Amino acid sequence: MDLQQEIIAKLGVQPQIDVQAEIRKRVDFLKEYVLKSGTTGLLIAISGGIDSAVAAGLCKRATDELAAERGRDYMTLGVFQPYGKQVDIADSYAVAEAFGLKHRIETNIEEAVNEIALEAEHGLKAIGVHRHLSRGGKGNVMARTRMVMQYALAFELNLLVVGTDHASEAITGFFTKYGDGAVDITPLSSLNKRQVRQLASELGVPQSVLDKAPTAGLWEGQTDEGELGITYANNSDYLEGKTIDAQAQEKLEKQYLRTEHKRAPIPGI
Repeated sequence: MDLQQEIIAKLGVQPQIDVQAEIRKRVDFLKEYVLKSGTTGLLIAISGGIDSAVAAGLCKRATDELAAERGRDYMTLGVFQPYGKQVDIADSYAVAEAFGLKHRIETNIEEAVNEIALEAEHGLKAIGVHRHLSRGGKGNVMARTRMVMQYALAFELNLLVVGTDHASEAITGFFTKYGDGAVDITPLSSLNKRQVRQLASELGVPQSVLDKAPTAGLWEGQTDEGELGITYANNSDYLEGKTIDAQAQEKLEKQYLRTEHKRAPIPGI
């Protein structure tokens, strides 16, 4: 088995999908785990991007079906987490409107992130390192702060925190390990980015979200493809077993091997 086939098998991506069947499978997956965990619903942070929009749509279907079947309330809580002013936050709210999410909370993480960064810089200064946190370092603080807030809310409301992780992120390691990569359940994990888009169209994700360039929103102008130097078209083709440009394949495989530690559980001895 060559590396491409090994990666595909490990991430569980199919070369083609039946969109309706995939939606049904993932809604059932969410419902089953809510019941198994004894929780009262799902929490999804809605960034305004396509991945969280699809996850929100799946969550809402799952909790609506559970409520109808069980005769009791199950909640999908949509959480909006701007850092200061989020220029596209209207897209986050448009997703909530599209899926009829009546439970919504907005929590601005700017002050908390800045305080953590300042305290970290004081710590560095104490050992003779006089500098501000790097852009990437502060981006990681943002990702982890968002998760702290999500879990604070989820604990109080007895909800599961839903992640938006999918195979096109996993292959590149483009997530903060145990930051935005630490969640309770990941209903998109075996889909590539193209397949996530297919589900988005079927679920009715707003067009303004479908048209956006994918970004983690870590700093102004940041995009996934610009940060990685790999297009999602090449990424998705590779995960579907297709032949892609040799240079793109080399870059993708190097990125996969370099980030293996991000996909691994915490090692012990």
